[in-house]
Amino acid sequence: MPIKLIPENAYKRALYHGCGYSPSDLQKPLIAIANSYNTMNPGHVHLQKLGNLIASSVKKAGGTPMQFNTIGICDGIANNGDRSKYVLPSRELIAASVEAQVMAQGFDALICIASCDKIIPGMLMGAIRCNLPTVFFTGGIMKPCNIPKLGEFVTSDIKEAIGRWNVGDLSENDLNLIIENTCSAGACNMMGTANTMASMIEALGLSIPNSALITALSQEQLELTSKIGNIIMDLIKKQITITRIVNIKSLENAIRLALAIGGSSNLVLHSLAFAHELDIDWDHFKIGNFSDETPLLIKLKPSSPLTITKFHESGGIMAILKELSPLLHLNCLTILGTTLKENISIYTQSQSEKSQSSSLIAPLNNPISDHGGIAVLKGNLAPEGCIVKESGVHPKMLKYTGIAKVFHSEEEVRDALLSKKVNPGDILVIIYEGPKGSPGMREMSIPAALLIGMGLGDSVAMITDGRYSGASRGPCIGHVCPEAYEGGPIALVKDGDQIEIDIPNRKLNILISEQELEERKAKWKRPPIKNNKGFLFLYPRIVSSAKFGAIFENTHRKIN
Repeated sequence: MPIKLIPENAYKRALYHGCGYSPSDLQKPLIAIANSYNTMNPGHVHLQKLGNLIASSVKKAGGTPMQFNTIGICDGIANNGDRSKYVLPSRELIAASVEAQVMAQGFDALICIASCDKIIPGMLMGAIRCNLPTVFFTGGIMKPCNIPKLGEFVTSDIKEAIGRWNVGDLSENDLNLIIENTCSAGACNMMGTANTMASMIEALGLSIPNSALITALSQEQLELTSKIGNIIMDLIKKQITITRIVNIKSLENAIRLALAIGGSSNLVLHSLAFAHELDIDWDHFKIGNFSDETPLLIKLKPSSPLTITKFHESGGIMAILKELSPLLHLNCLTILGTTLKENISIYTQSQSEKSQSSSLIAPLNNPISDHGGIAVLKGNLAPEGCIVKESGVHPKMLKYTGIAKVFHSEEEVRDALLSKKVNPGDILVIIYEGPKGSPGMREMSIPAALLIGMGLGDSVAMITDGRYSGASRGPCIGHVCPEAYEGGPIALVKDGDQIEIDIPNRKLNILISEQELEERKAKWKRPPIKNNKGFLFLYPRIVSSAKFGAIFENTHRKIN
């Protein structure tokens, strides 16, 4: 049947014909496929293959797929000096690119194919703005690597291996073997930010159940691509847009799931960004409240020897959701048109014969901990709060008083560790690494991993207004608010000050008088902004406090 001539659509049609689409293609629902494929990030290097299989599935189901790409920075590769300042800000670029491409060209539905730390959150933020029928397909994980004579390694072990080499526990040859053999296609095989986000997407009901932690390019994953076309076409038919699936109740479910599995501390920033897109007024204390109410049911790499692969094979995310059921909103809708309750029933039953999840997952009535993996602390050093991944802290460090050593950048503290200028009893305070001051809120992941690898995880703490990798463990406190650039008390700490950490009682204090703090504050001067051009010139002028997720918003004060 010929297309009815509509003059205002003529130019648009002509341009689509120039892309190779036929008149019949343009009569079908147009499905945008946002794909973060690139050849410079192992989490994304295989996504072109998945994208093409999903496009074929859409065609077979009666839709017309149109693919486009977003950027996809690898945190690990970028985690080097000023380069890492771009990582968190890239989340906003990805969100804007999805929003702009989809809204400008007017699609009927959206499929997001993504892996890794900022890409999944960025795509979700953009998708919420578009509010179309939407499905996510997350990219899966790397296989664990077994190195003869050295044992099994995953990506979180690499940075700690650097620390082991630095103190003589590994030879240079052994370290090179680990570097050259550990990684493959897929997200890092650990409960870092990438897998925390993929797990949250599944708990939100946006991806196929039991797909979040699947091995990349496995036959199991490849077979799942064939289901996406029918799922997205059914969502269009039923007019189920993303905000019918993602709402305050399903977001709470996803946060509780992430807390129960000891997810990345970055879940706080991203959950608050999702809430902002949904017009929900939360700050990081809300996430702290959820954590206090949600038990920790499993510990995974890097907080324990258990790999993501073994967890997935034993039942994975759906098994955790089943155990958490009494705390969840089970009537939330999912992309399958079923409720979360129905999915839990269907998918855990199908796993029951081969699952050994009962031996890996603690029961709700006898958890590893009565509260989740994240704690929000407060005190005169962080009057607006700060974050610590409590599930990764050595018991000796839960209550700890030490002596401050102040550093003004990630590089300074890294060099001090590599030069062995850090001693038991120190508390390393890294300032001017917040969203505005860095700018970009860099990760302190290499210093944090060096700390563990050098055997200092039970005797040295780290505090910063920056953030940590999802792979970080140990006494690492981040997101200190207000940040140093805003004149927060963390900017006033001096070498030799005593600092008290009390995680069980949610406190972080510098042990000096209020008068002394006020005197230091009066002498403090804001440093000049660090970038005079480009995106990092714009970013600190519009980014919020980490307390609200480092989202874009208009500030009430002009930054000099």
